[in-house]
Amino acid sequence: MGLISGIGKNFKSISRYNQILRVLVKYGFEDFVYYLEEKNRYSFVKKLVPNSARTQAIKFSRWEKMRLVCEELGPTFVKFGQILSNRPDLIPLELALELEKLHDNVPPMSEEVAKNVVETELKDTVQNLFAWFEPKPFASASIAQVHKVTLHSGKRIALKIQRSGIHEIIGEDIKAMYNIAEILERRMPSLKSFDPVGLIKNFEDSILKEIDFINESINVQRFYNNLKADNSLDQFAQAPKVYPEFTTTKVLALEYISGIKIDQIEALKLKNNDPKVIARRLATSFFKQIFEYGFFHADPHPGNLFVIPNGHICYLDFGMMGSMLPRDISIFGKLFIAINDKDVTGIIQSLQQLSNNAPIKNMRDLEFDVNEFLEKYYVRDINDNEMSTILLELKDIIIAHGLKVPTYFFLFARSLVTLEGVLKKLHPELEQFDIAKPYLRKNATQKYNPILIGKKVANSVVELTNYMEEFPTDLKNAIRKINSGEVKVDLTHKGIDPMVHTLQRITKQLITAFIMVALIVGASLFIVFKIDPLWHGLSLLGLTSFFLAVILGFGMIMNLKKGDYDM
Repeated sequence: MGLISGIGKNFKSISRYNQILRVLVKYGFEDFVYYLEEKNRYSFVKKLVPNSARTQAIKFSRWEKMRLVCEELGPTFVKFGQILSNRPDLIPLELALELEKLHDNVPPMSEEVAKNVVETELKDTVQNLFAWFEPKPFASASIAQVHKVTLHSGKRIALKIQRSGIHEIIGEDIKAMYNIAEILERRMPSLKSFDPVGLIKNFEDSILKEIDFINESINVQRFYNNLKADNSLDQFAQAPKVYPEFTTTKVLALEYISGIKIDQIEALKLKNNDPKVIARRLATSFFKQIFEYGFFHADPHPGNLFVIPNGHICYLDFGMMGSMLPRDISIFGKLFIAINDKDVTGIIQSLQQLSNNAPIKNMRDLEFDVNEFLEKYYVRDINDNEMSTILLELKDIIIAHGLKVPTYFFLFARSLVTLEGVLKKLHPELEQFDIAKPYLRKNATQKYNPILIGKKVANSVVELTNYMEEFPTDLKNAIRKINSGEVKVDLTHKGIDPMVHTLQRITKQLITAFIMVALIVGASLFIVFKIDPLWHGLSLLGLTSFFLAVILGFGMIMNLKKGDYDM
């Protein structure tokens, strides 16, 4: 049985590989197939494709043909194309825009198959689990379909059910992709710099996460928690709740959301929703995700955005999300502020920081390119200066100068392109930068918050104090090892105790200096921002902090006048 099974699997892989070759030939990629066909079977493969099919494909552009190839080859290649559309650093922009059009709507599974998946995963009958199971799904895609379900409590939920056998299909397709990537690396050396095998590995990691609904449920819960914790007046977003008791790797249970698709303008107006207000709320919600939460919905197309009865926007489908480090969020804020202020140096510094301070080969050329970018930016009309366009134009400069930015940079740019398409329908004159600016400035100046400064200084002092407490012991242990012969060095120690004594004295002075600087900075901020209580228009907290800093400074001067052995 094992041998027969192995032969069957091998046959499937060969069959799928040949199918890929036929589709490529059908859409006119004979030159590509020639590189892949190491056994000189190109003429045989070509005969398997009808002339009428090849003639029909001629009317499409090269980029359209690439999209159609992905669509015809099924879910794995559709997902690969969608992910590749987020990498304009690897592919031409025209191809990236074409791949964004990929759709994967397919006929749904039968009711019996869908129920069988649910019962296998939840280990009970549908009748016992639910009061009602809607036989017909209200959404269907290549990986899963969604059914309305009513719980015995009367609560309606949306049950996302993974397509039966999709794991096996994706597994076979990934094998074929690896095979193609390895051949291309071997036979087309010019592609090595793109690391085709590494690209497939990244894709494999991504799609395996996407077909694990536990991973998606964590994304939903994380997004939901961010919104729930935000009590500000400009919080206009919502996310469905997760029902973990009905969620597994192949079944995802979410709160059922009823609303109007965000691009249905007339339906919104009938429900007294002003499209311009909805546009501002959508933009506000998205920029808060980027610059406050650091966790954003990376696929905000109209099908994933509903306007609910209270006028808020509910996000759906959390398979594709972006995550950013707090440090990088701050850099992004500084980058956009530098662009707005026409600050060439600030832009270059931000790009360098995003690239982990990668060395710049020719600073003069980089300055010239950034300056040209800014001059073009300020000549164009405001509607041509969308934030996605800015990022995509900066992408060309980044690539040209060998800088490496995090992959979410391109995911952010792509999601902005999608978002801006929705915003244009709702409010063509909306100036996104005006909405983003308060969050950018708040994020960029957050590090000057007196409370945060105080926490950082306190942590530094604690760390330094702990280190100095351990330092004498560590030093003694090191000396013992030297004396016992465990460590051999050609070094004679004289007067080690006075040296430790001096180090402790210097450490205390450094700690005092840290506290003094923190007090001065804090005092300045308290006074500038007029923090209550006030005395003659000046913050009492600021005056007190400044007075304490003076006392500490005077104490430091007096201590310095003492001899080295007087503590």
